[in-house]
Amino acid sequence: MMSAWVIGIGAFVCVLGGAVAGLLLRNTLPDHHLTGDSRDAVKMGSGLIATLCALVLSLLVSSAKNSFDEMGAAISQGSAKLIMLDRTMVRYGPETEPIRQMLRSLVAEQIKICWPEQAAEIDKLAFETPPAAEAVMVEMLGLTPQNDWQRMFQSEAVQLCREILQVRWLTIERAQLSLPPVFYLILLSWLVILFGSIGLCAPSNKTVLTVLIVCAISVGGAVFLIEEMNRPLSGLVKVSGDPLLRAVEHIGR
Repeated sequence: MMSAWVIGIGAFVCVLGGAVAGLLLRNTLPDHHLTGDSRDAVKMGSGLIATLCALVLSLLVSSAKNSFDEMGAAISQGSAKLIMLDRTMVRYGPETEPIRQMLRSLVAEQIKICWPEQAAEIDKLAFETPPAAEAVMVEMLGLTPQNDWQRMFQSEAVQLCREILQVRWLTIERAQLSLPPVFYLILLSWLVILFGSIGLCAPSNKTVLTVLIVCAISVGGAVFLIEEMNRPLSGLVKVSGDPLLRAVEHIGR
């Protein structure tokens, strides 16, 4: 899977290449190909493509932002359920103390994997080797309740474990989503045609070239931002791990 940087820089290069090709083609075409009527036809065609590109890019940015927000909400929701699970185990009794420490170690390890920049805060605390994510639920099922209260808290804790595991796997699946390469190929072809048309109608001077470069950077940045937000647990733009960090501070205490 290509990184967002590669996709963004690739979009910039393709778009700028289309603009430069248009400028070079302008110098080789006979004068009658650049008359008023010809320019009007080119502008109409480029206007249509510009509308399509603007619509697609705006929809992609909106969709990527929604996915990014959903991931952040899922992490916050999962963190709250982790704290609820810990409180439920406290109410069950002291028998759950080793399980609570397992849960704490597991969450801390996940923070170090997904948010390595916060690893220093985690390393300040002592943790055992983290178990598998399902181990906490297995340990809870292995307890033997002595009364109705403990049976109720055991059932509640197991249900919370199931919900946390579901959120975890949904988060993993969402983090691996990416737009199909064919989609980017079609979008970039539209952008190359659009900037080629602009270069074809524009005079060859430093001002025009500077404007085209700035526009190409903007388009590449938009594509980069879309791809980054579609991968919310990696890269430069990522969801915050603070909710899980706060959960670690509460679990096992």
